[in-house]
Amino acid sequence: MIEFFSYSCIVIGIIFWFWGTLPLIGKRSVLFKLHSLSVADTLGSMSIVFGLLLKIPSEWPLLLLAIITLAIWNTVLGYVLAYCSSGGGEQ
Repeated sequence: MIEFFSYSCIVIGIIFWFWGTLPLIGKRSVLFKLHSLSVADTLGSMSIVFGLLLKIPSEWPLLLLAIITLAIWNTVLGYVLAYCSSGGGEQ
């Protein structure tokens, strides 16, 4: 049963990755594209790592650190990219 949940989380994560790339081909603003890509990438990556956590519970400290790092890094990177793309860095 744990194997099923583990593989389900990994598949859901991969689906989030592909779902996040679909808005890149649309005609919306760059900020919308960056936001949707970063949210989907963060959720997909965290889902994959959680699936690995279910599969390899002995490595929980490292995988928990990976989940926390993904949440912080992707959030900060999204804000930095949005700030730079909106012209906030120009004087």
